[in-house]
Amino acid sequence: MTGRDDSLDALRGYAFAVAYRMLGSVADAEDVVQEGLLRLHQAEEDGESIRSRRAYLSTVVTRLAIDELRSARARREQYHGEWLPEPVIDPVAGTGAALAGAGPVAGSAGEPGPEAQTELADSLSVAMMVLLESLSPEQRAAFLLHDVFGYSYGEVAEVVGKSEPATRQLATRARKAVEARRPRFEPSVEQHDELADRFFAAVFEGDVEQLESMLASDVELHGDGGGKVPALSRPITGAKVVAGAISKWGIIGASANGQFERVGVNGQPGAVLRDRHGRVINAIALDMKDGRVIALYSVANPDKISHLGEVGDLGEMIREGLDLND
Repeated sequence: MTGRDDSLDALRGYAFAVAYRMLGSVADAEDVVQEGLLRLHQAEEDGESIRSRRAYLSTVVTRLAIDELRSARARREQYHGEWLPEPVIDPVAGTGAALAGAGPVAGSAGEPGPEAQTELADSLSVAMMVLLESLSPEQRAAFLLHDVFGYSYGEVAEVVGKSEPATRQLATRARKAVEARRPRFEPSVEQHDELADRFFAAVFEGDVEQLESMLASDVELHGDGGGKVPALSRPITGAKVVAGAISKWGIIGASANGQFERVGVNGQPGAVLRDRHGRVINAIALDMKDGRVIALYSVANPDKISHLGEVGDLGEMIREGLDLND
């Protein structure tokens, strides 16, 4: 771990990278990181022997996240509509692993190589975050710490408070569950960003034919309104159906003078839709493969996008768009 930056900012970014992937919530991740940093500071003030500040902090943060996940499960089971993670964005579309304060992360193995960096970016994608929800809190911790952040089984065992054989079993079960339904994330490249630019332009033009040509035949459209704003109650599938749905929304948004701000969303090309006052309406991530959009994830729940700026009124935007479009 030589040469690793253990300044407060670096530690905070690293801890957030772990906590966000554990919780799928920006606000909850920030809370456990703050608590973790307070405990680290208190331990140092008390003269406790700490071999690695990073290891100490990741242990505290992961344990706090496991506790938080246990209590969050009941809430998420009663969630209105489809649950999607709170989006994290980067102003430069497609920056992948740089999002969520990940920086150079690894366990005792040292700095991650290209394969580990790909795994890190993969673990941030919306599709993967949704998949991680199907794991138990301990499985999620074992999978993320070992497979994504490069900790040894011995180190993970200390964090989750189980024997090393039991920890290996946790990680193996989690890995099998993930691999069975793993959404293979392709690192963003210039072609993906160019496709995303054309895609969002076509949305506001309401060009169904053009949109359909950019969608995979089995494309999925996911939406999370949390029961607080209009959104899909369940995912819809198929290029024709999805193109028709988003073109209608696009025409309404364009009529109401909405604008797309192109950004990276969870390491994938995406955009934030803003109303005519510049307020946030939703965040959209595009999952792409072989030059086509294979999934769209739209988060409009006001509670999940408030960290991106002042939140606008989606209902008002729809009404304005419909009035001007009549």
